[in-house]
Amino acid sequence: MARNKYDVDEDLNQEFNVHAVRRILAYLKPFRRPVTGAVALMVTASFAGLLPPWLIQQALDVALPRHDLGYLILLSFGILVTVLIGSVALYFRIRVMNGIGQNVIHALRTDIFTRLQELPFSYFDSRPHGKILIRVVNYVNSLSDLLSNGLINLIADLFSLAFIVGFMVFLDLRLTLICLTVLPALFAAILLMQRRQRRAYQDLSRKQSNLNAYLHESLAGVKITQSFAREPENESIFRRVGEAWRVSWMKAVGILFATWPIIEILSVLGVALVYVAVVDWFRDAISVGIIVAFVGYIWRFWAPINTIGAFYTSLVQSAAYLERIFETIDEPVGIIDAPLARDVSTVQGEVEFRHVDFSYDTGVPVLEDMNFHVKPGETIALVGATGAGKTTLVNLLSRFYTPSAGTILLDGQPLDTLTLASLRRHVGVMSQDNFLFSGTIADNIRYGKLDATDAQIEAAARSIHAHDFIEKLPDGYATAVSERGLRLSMGQRQLISFARALLADPALLILDEATSSVDTETERLVQKGLAKLLQGRTSFVIAHRLSTIQNADRIFVMEAGRIAETGNHTELLALGGRYARLHGVMV
Repeated sequence: MARNKYDVDEDLNQEFNVHAVRRILAYLKPFRRPVTGAVALMVTASFAGLLPPWLIQQALDVALPRHDLGYLILLSFGILVTVLIGSVALYFRIRVMNGIGQNVIHALRTDIFTRLQELPFSYFDSRPHGKILIRVVNYVNSLSDLLSNGLINLIADLFSLAFIVGFMVFLDLRLTLICLTVLPALFAAILLMQRRQRRAYQDLSRKQSNLNAYLHESLAGVKITQSFAREPENESIFRRVGEAWRVSWMKAVGILFATWPIIEILSVLGVALVYVAVVDWFRDAISVGIIVAFVGYIWRFWAPINTIGAFYTSLVQSAAYLERIFETIDEPVGIIDAPLARDVSTVQGEVEFRHVDFSYDTGVPVLEDMNFHVKPGETIALVGATGAGKTTLVNLLSRFYTPSAGTILLDGQPLDTLTLASLRRHVGVMSQDNFLFSGTIADNIRYGKLDATDAQIEAAARSIHAHDFIEKLPDGYATAVSERGLRLSMGQRQLISFARALLADPALLILDEATSSVDTETERLVQKGLAKLLQGRTSFVIAHRLSTIQNADRIFVMEAGRIAETGNHTELLALGGRYARLHGVMV
């Protein structure tokens, strides 16, 4: 649980993860043809762009000395054609690769979002949501340029280098060898910087994740912050987290920009060596045209070197993000369908717990040796002090968590032999977390039954007495709801959530303190709707008020993860034990 903090750095592999790079390349497989076409365009553009220096050499050494105007015009026209070919090829390459890059980004973001939808509650319990969001948005976005341009540019630059070296050797082998003498120093510098660059960008990734986590937490809790006048303390924390990110960013960028001067110095040194060779060693053996063309190729030689260096830097930076992205995609789902799991089409509602244990953390039991049997149609109330295990018990029924030991059965079948989707279609959950999504009132009620008609939506709202207040809203059921429904009262949000659960028409109903945020009068109206809803359904009701549980068939009084007392309201009061004492508090 230590990682569930904004100021705890995530662990990162210190070595370059080649496997992650291979996996991202695999996303390009469906686009092999357009990628091949883009490479062909880049190779064409690269070759065309390298012809002008040779054409100029021909003009200086052949056309001008011979006063051959026709050849000179032809050479000039050739330069114009090569520029046009290069420009057109570059334009189409950019269009093709940007489309491919965005398709890959979309596929990658879809994969990580799909996995997040499948992960169990325990995953989200153990890390700040801000650190999850940054993987889906920022980290994936950071790969866009690498996929859209970087990979193809790398291939094109490698071809360009080969073409350039070929032209240089064609012009003069001796000058080519002199020019290439600076390459060992360049490779040594890159290898020396590689580890420092990687570690710097890994640390930047951590600090960026921490900053995003704290920002998300602060925005989610801004009302609490203002209620307790915590703004100065929060600003101090934000400055500290932001300063850590700034320092990390400056360090990473400092190392990044240390590479460019090295390349620039070596490129100038290579040109200087060629000039020295021409002036002192091969003064009379090389024509003016060859010198001009060769110098042109030298500068072109260092351009792809610079681009490859930029790609390498981008790859080092992206590798740190790829680790986090694929770590999420590879996160074990934990709760999955068994190989022979079957769909359940109808549910009677018989529930049995057999020797069920559960712990969130090893060695800290939440439920111990839980044993009970519920008949179809029974209403079971769960009461007890905070932390007694009431919510945990009902979460196990929906398989949001898996028991540490024991078996839970539905209609005589172990839950893990049923598919999750079919199980949860028959279990309706109304929790105290009355979350509403962006959209209309009708969209939120329809959330659990997408094919519901407007009439069915209205009927569900009427049954729990939400229709009247909905009709008074500016656009009725079409009224737009902001994220979490913050413009509605707590009671209104809870009633809409209630209608959503009722509309799904579940065979097994779970009410987790479902009426905790409605006033007494509204609760009285809701109880009328509940009486009809609970009839013939198996239901588990976690009590918040006495009125919620006094008509339950049985009441389980929970204490320290066990059922301490069981019976109906009258029996437990007569017993004079824990429930009787709790009853005095709840009234």
